[in-house]
Amino acid sequence: MLARFGAIMRPEIPPAKDETIDMLAELLAARRGLVKDRTAAANRGKSLTLAMLKRQCAQHRKQIDSQIEAIDQEWMSVLAVHPTLKARLDILLSIPGIGAATAIALLVDMPELGTMDAKHAASLAGLAPVTRQSGTWKGKSFIQGGRASIRRAIYMPALVAIRFNPQLKEKYEALRRAGKLPKVAIVAIMRKIVIIANALIRDNRKWTLDVKAAGAT
Repeated sequence: MLARFGAIMRPEIPPAKDETIDMLAELLAARRGLVKDRTAAANRGKSLTLAMLKRQCAQHRKQIDSQIEAIDQEWMSVLAVHPTLKARLDILLSIPGIGAATAIALLVDMPELGTMDAKHAASLAGLAPVTRQSGTWKGKSFIQGGRASIRRAIYMPALVAIRFNPQLKEKYEALRRAGKLPKVAIVAIMRKIVIIANALIRDNRKWTLDVKAAGAT
């Protein structure tokens, strides 16, 4: 019965635990918390009127920035002694729009990168379009499931890529010309970034303008 259930449902099997990934995950969680604290401090500072409180708020933000910088340095030190993960990081950083924090997030939240086909990669990130359908009726496509942390990590890089990544900018503009809403077009770019990242790591190569040749379609 269990074997039959597994064959039908095909539950996601997580990759084996890796001590280095666990260390990076802890650093990433701490950094995400600090970024939230920095945003809260910045918002709080806008409503302050007393000079003393403004000064304390500025000092607090400076302290947070210092802590974030320390984390950034620490995870690069961790990766320096793990050449395989460092090579994967360098591949991700070669994609226009992807910064160190996003690359680390992909390594931590999606360690399966490089082992899947494009459809599975998009599905794992919860970026594969799903169409609601019943009988002859067909509704609009939407996304669901997957790992929300990946979508959060890839959202801002997608906006950057729309401006500075020639291939993805062209794709976004083509979607908009075709009548797609901005949100739908952005999700398509997010999906494309994940698919490209998976293909490049699979092929052990960095981004180039002919990235389509890597099978990242």
